[in-house]
Amino acid sequence: MIHPTAIIDAGASIGRDVEIGPYTVIEDDVIIGDGCRIGPHVLIGCGTRLGKNCNVFKGASLGTVPQDLKFGNEKTYLEVGDHTTIREFATLNRGTNHSLTTRVGNHCLLMAYTHVAHDCRLGDHVILSNSVNLAGHVIIEDYVGIGGLTPVHQFTHIGAYSFIGGGLRINKDVPPYIRAMGEPLKFGGLNSVGLKRRGYTAEQLNMIKKIYNIIYRRALTVKEAVTEIRNQFAENREAEHIASFLEHSERGIIRI
Repeated sequence: MIHPTAIIDAGASIGRDVEIGPYTVIEDDVIIGDGCRIGPHVLIGCGTRLGKNCNVFKGASLGTVPQDLKFGNEKTYLEVGDHTTIREFATLNRGTNHSLTTRVGNHCLLMAYTHVAHDCRLGDHVILSNSVNLAGHVIIEDYVGIGGLTPVHQFTHIGAYSFIGGGLRINKDVPPYIRAMGEPLKFGGLNSVGLKRRGYTAEQLNMIKKIYNIIYRRALTVKEAVTEIRNQFAENREAEHIASFLEHSERGIIRI
C-alpha cells in the first residue's frame, strides 16, 4: 500500500502492512514498524525510528535536523514508540550530541502543529494539544496532558499524571499528579479527574493531597519538604516519586 508518487530511499526499512501516501518522502536510515499508516506529503528524515501501528497525518515532518546552532551534523536519532499518533504538520527534530536521541513513547497523541525539539523525552500516553511547542531537552513523564497553544521552556521537567491548561507558558518544573493553571503558571490542586480515570483510590488521592500540603501550605524549603515527605510516607511509591522529582528539579517547581 505504497503510493507510486512516494519517494523511499533504498536504505529505509519498511515493515509489513505499512501504508504510505502520495508525495511522502522517506530518507535513508529510517525504520518504520509494522502496521504504520503514513499520510500524504509527510517527510520522515534520516535516523527516524517509528514503532508499530503508528499513524502519521498529512504534512508532518519527523527526524529533521535540530534547530540548534551547536549541531554539527552528527549522527543522531528520533525514536517514536508503538501506537502513537502524530497529526497534521507536527514537527519532531532528532537529537544532538547532548543525548543523541529525541524520544516519544507509546500510545502518545501529538496534535496538529505540535513541535518536539531536539533531545526531548516523552513518556507513554502523553497528549500534546494543538500547537504545543517543546523547546530542547524537555522531559515529560507518563500520562501528561498539555492544553493547546502552550510553549514549554527548554530543560523543563513535567511530572507524571499532571495536566496543564491551554494558552499558558511553562517555564518551571511541574510536579507529578497535579493541575497547573494561571499566568504565571501555578499549582492548581490535584489532577483528581485524571488520577481517578487511571484507577487511583480515594485513599491514594488523600495521601497525595497531604504531600502537596507539605510542599505548598507550609513554610518549608524544598530540601525540608523532601525530608518531611520521606519521614511521613516512607516506602510509598507516589511519595518517593514526588520527593525524587523535587530533589532533582533544576529549574525549580511552579509555586502556589
